Amino acid sequence: MVDEEEIIHVAKLMKIELADYNIHIKKVQKMLEYFDILDEANIESEDLIVQETDVDKLRDDKHVIYDKKLLKFLKNYQETYVKAPKLS
Repeated sequence: MVDEEEIIHVAKLMKIELADYNIHIKKVQKMLEYFDILDEANIESEDLIVQETDVDKLRDDKHVIYDKKLLKFLKNYQETYVKAPKLS
């Protein structure tokens, strides 16, 4: 069971403020119930199909410097953090 203390702890780690913890407790609990359903699914006998790719066929990683100040193009930011819309 998820309690308010755990929600507060995770919110602090994510650096977000929550007005009502009880709403999030119910949502997280429901999500965990779905994971329990998935855990009960018997998939040991299923064959997993994996597509392998040779390393030679992968693209080269290249670092490209972005010369413009990105924060001035963003509408919602605070210091060095980008503000995302609230999730409901």
